[in-house]
Amino acid sequence: MFRYTLWRLGVFAGCLGVVWGLVYLGVFPRGFGESNGMWIVLLALVISAPISFVVLRGVRDRASVQIVERVDRMKANLDANRSQEDETVDATGPQSQAS
Repeated sequence: MFRYTLWRLGVFAGCLGVVWGLVYLGVFPRGFGESNGMWIVLLALVISAPISFVVLRGVRDRASVQIVERVDRMKANLDANRSQEDETVDATGPQSQAS
């Protein structure tokens, strides 16, 4: 997951650099008034999203498999703990209630 996040940030940083250069050169229009920085960031986000979706498919799939395996291990551990607790309660027998 960490690797995918780093790759995603790298794609965004690359797009940000390219968009900034193109706005600086006048290929893309500048934002309105003081919004130039926000315009560049938003445009870089819009461009980097589909690029990441296509280019990082393999990395994203591997990260997804790791997450599923981690969740399955956590579920198995939780089930083991529950069954161990049930066995302990069953072994102690019925308990009298104190009034």
